[in-house]
Amino acid sequence: MKKFLAALLSILLFLHLIVIVLPVEAGAASGDDSLALYAQSAVLMDADTGRILYAKNAEEQRPMASTTKIMTLILALENANPDDIVMISDYAASMPDVQLHLRAGEHYRLGDLLYSMMLESHNDSAVAIAEHVGGTVPGFAALMNAKTRDIGCYATYFITPNGLDAEDDTGVHSTTAADLARILRYCIMQSPKKEEFLKITRTNAYSFSDVEGVRTFTVGNKNAFLHMMEGALTGKTGFTGNAGYCYVGALRQEKRTFIVALLACGWPNNRSYKWSDTRKLMNYGLEHFTYRNVWQEPKLPELPVKNGIPDRENLEEEARIRLRLSSEEPDLKLLLSEGEQVQVETHISQEVTAPVEPGTLLGSVRYLLDGQVVKVYMVEAAEDVEAVTLGWCLEKLWRKYIL
Repeated sequence: MKKFLAALLSILLFLHLIVIVLPVEAGAASGDDSLALYAQSAVLMDADTGRILYAKNAEEQRPMASTTKIMTLILALENANPDDIVMISDYAASMPDVQLHLRAGEHYRLGDLLYSMMLESHNDSAVAIAEHVGGTVPGFAALMNAKTRDIGCYATYFITPNGLDAEDDTGVHSTTAADLARILRYCIMQSPKKEEFLKITRTNAYSFSDVEGVRTFTVGNKNAFLHMMEGALTGKTGFTGNAGYCYVGALRQEKRTFIVALLACGWPNNRSYKWSDTRKLMNYGLEHFTYRNVWQEPKLPELPVKNGIPDRENLEEEARIRLRLSSEEPDLKLLLSEGEQVQVETHISQEVTAPVEPGTLLGSVRYLLDGQVVKVYMVEAAEDVEAVTLGWCLEKLWRKYIL
């Protein structure tokens, strides 16, 4: 009985520690619907840090329809040349609406198809792009899934390049609101092709022809949010029967960049719900979050150095070493709501052994919000300390007993 009680106590203590240690997303709790959103899953994100400021069922996996195409675009920009010539396959030409009505055997410039896919969400253009970049649609899907892991999205699974509902032996074509926001953050903040991404997705209208010059097209941007709010930056709509209306978009005002991701935001006849929710979340961010300088001068101790040679003038003292930050940034500005405070943790090595060279990493200073690390400064040795040698020992004996 005593062993059972001891084991039970250990389990309860372990669970208690988990509750204390696990990080919590900033802002609202995962299932919060205090803003009375239509979307079944929603996220408001600070694009600069990736911190989630508001979340409703942010980690629930759902189909994401044509918001998928932001990943298709960024992969095409990063892995191919817009001047490449794409031949249209029978499979690409067979895609259902919405489509450009491509014909098998036609040739198009890749860059033109990117505008077709993003401005009017053409499914046939998306497949033609995928086949050109990845060889096949499954090959391109493998690139998509590898990229999601690189970005840090582990609850997303891609099967199609256009977002049509799909399922295979591995899973359902789906993502989460949190992952979808992270993907757009990569596209506009981190990718080496971010400027090209923004240029395409912000274009109002675009005209082009097939390579042979037989057919000419003009496509117009269907992202109505670009004209709804000052600072609207980019975005992509989506709809399928399983996904409902979806949207992911970004806005920039006063050096603040917010990303909104919405999944399952109504079904016909609720087309306008996504715009209502997007405005509501963007306004929530603008009204509640401002930049504050949270920099604090760290108090770094001098560390004793084991087996180190002390100052030549004080051979009897213990060797010690001064510390400094590897890169000091006295202006650490974070997007915070009123009342939010950062926690600062200093972690320094407990034991240092000579020899030590300047720049040797010996710890870190971490800034945290709600348990999540938002900034790390590395702590390093500011000077060198040589290791004790036979010559030093003889000098010490000479000074102590002979001089």
